[in-house]
Amino acid sequence: MSAISDLLTNYQHVIDDLTVITGDKGVFDVAVDGRLLYSKAETGRHAEPGEILKLFSEFVGPDVDVYPRD
Repeated sequence: MSAISDLLTNYQHVIDDLTVITGDKGVFDVAVDGRLLYSKAETGRHAEPGEILKLFSEFVGPDVDVYPRD
């Protein structure tokens, strides 16, 4: 799942716990601290590449840098 890989690659230093809960027919929600960031059921579509990462980045705010890479 690309969205999970994106989140862990870029924000592993601020994510303490990550749980993926899927439903029927590929439906899934992404929630952080009880706030729904993305819902396939609500949008009726799969997230675009990078969309969930962008939503998470906006959620944590500009003061949180992405994980440094060598």
